[in-house]
Amino acid sequence: MYSREVIEEVLSKTDIVDLVSNYVKLKRSGSSYMGLCPFHNEKSPSFSVSGPKQLFHCFGCGKGGNAITFVMEYENYTFIEALEMLAQRAGVALPEQKFSREDQMDKDIKTKLLEINKFAATYYYHCLKSEKGTTGMDYLANKRQLSDKTITSYGLGFAPISSGGLYKELKAKGYTDDILKESGLFTYDSKVHEKFWNRVIFPIMDVNNKVIGFGGRVMGDAKPKYLNSPETKLFDKSRNLYGLNVARSARKGNMIICEGYMDVISLHQAGFNQAVASLGTALTPGHARLLKRYTDTVLITYDSDEAGTKAALRAIPLLTEVGLNTKVINMKPYKDPDEFIKALGAEAFQERIDKAINSFIFEVGVVEKRHNRSDPADETAFEKELAEMFLRFGEKLERDNYIKAVCNTFVIPLDGMMQMVANLGNKKGLVNGQAIKNDYESPKPKKKKQESGIRQAEKLLLTWLINDVNIINKISDVIKPNDFIDPLLNSVASKLYVQIENGNPNPALIVGDYTDETEAADVASLFSSDLDENLSKQERERAINDIVKKVKKNSLDNEFNTTTDAKRMQEIMQEQMNLNKINIKL
Repeated sequence: MYSREVIEEVLSKTDIVDLVSNYVKLKRSGSSYMGLCPFHNEKSPSFSVSGPKQLFHCFGCGKGGNAITFVMEYENYTFIEALEMLAQRAGVALPEQKFSREDQMDKDIKTKLLEINKFAATYYYHCLKSEKGTTGMDYLANKRQLSDKTITSYGLGFAPISSGGLYKELKAKGYTDDILKESGLFTYDSKVHEKFWNRVIFPIMDVNNKVIGFGGRVMGDAKPKYLNSPETKLFDKSRNLYGLNVARSARKGNMIICEGYMDVISLHQAGFNQAVASLGTALTPGHARLLKRYTDTVLITYDSDEAGTKAALRAIPLLTEVGLNTKVINMKPYKDPDEFIKALGAEAFQERIDKAINSFIFEVGVVEKRHNRSDPADETAFEKELAEMFLRFGEKLERDNYIKAVCNTFVIPLDGMMQMVANLGNKKGLVNGQAIKNDYESPKPKKKKQESGIRQAEKLLLTWLINDVNIINKISDVIKPNDFIDPLLNSVASKLYVQIENGNPNPALIVGDYTDETEAADVASLFSSDLDENLSKQERERAINDIVKKVKKNSLDNEFNTTTDAKRMQEIMQEQMNLNKINIKL
């Protein structure tokens, strides 16, 4: 972990307004800048960036923090990755990190594997552009209709039939067989064989655009048709998605999940750069969690055949489990997005996106195909199967909404289905932990937890201090950091008092001390608030006196109720009597 001094230097040399402007269009508003929040969809700007305080805060979704926090949120970086990125941007030389012997060895191996993969990707790309790659270039440019720009952007390559060239070049660069075996690019038996040959190569990149593996599509009828790198210290196919390095910055409000490399590349070339694909494996819970970091809505566009439908049905519960709004795009009469785009173009695909159906409705449609609805017995079996499906929804309102939508779409009597679901729920006793009642009484709404008046006063007092540091000289005899009872605000006050006393108030550095996302956002919100500039001097003085008295009274009451020292009790009572004598002048 880097020292506080290093972190402070990076933050002091980073202009957050300049940084955020690379990602968000900002417009000056008073002493701050406003723009559309990059972390949630909105039509009216509620995203504020303060140059003087070096903080950002969204009044819509609540996210907030300093430059490091912004990079972590937007780029999905770790703290160290964000700090190193900003340090490089600001020209700050970071001290070398000290690692244990085991960690250093692991780091060295990963560094060498990244070097090998980068070299291999370049090697395959040059092979594609040479005479050896004629077959691959014909496949990509003519059959798949990819432009030179797309081929270059995605670093596509070709592994020629005559293998051995990559191995010789890597050995000539000094890499040992031990590390080359770790790369997954070669197999070792009596001889060394290159894993990829006579294949178009798709470099697989992580979110930081580093090559972590490869996929290869064979030229001809050999099996397997597609071949991926094996698991390595860099490559875990259950935790990576092809195209995510591009899609994570698309900011389209959704992500499209496809089956293969070509689907992703074709969609990106057509302008749908929010497309990703799992890497030769079914969608996993890890993939779902990864998608949730970047979006709230996922559109499934798997192949329209039976296998694609089964894959979609497996993926839907994984995506909904992590809280993703999931829809399904209908590709028919074409098999996949690649075929669809080539036949009908981008505009038609956008229409299919706009008409994507709710994943639950899609599931119901699949179930319907298994039943002959003209047969009364089979129709009843269909409806009973649906009733079982509705029991997934624990919340009554959500369940009712789905029942109404399905009954309307599939022409089912609403009252009958409501009764069937209620009866089935009662028979089972519980639905996801909630009892089902025949009368469908509305649940009592939960009361929103209100912030106490005392906490509001403490927050407002800190806002005054950060907006006008001279106030501390006027209140320091009355209010100390320990007068802030709320644990988080007490911590913030302690840090802020020290900074002000040292003559260097730095809200961005204080926010950086809080690694918990909720706490960091709360502190950023506190420092991002502005005082009402329309207040007269008299009104400002009345406001600050009221706040100081309220905070001090609560502090004294709290201490009186917890102390057992009789002498201190007498002192507290005297201080309480003197509260009305407080008269702060601005």
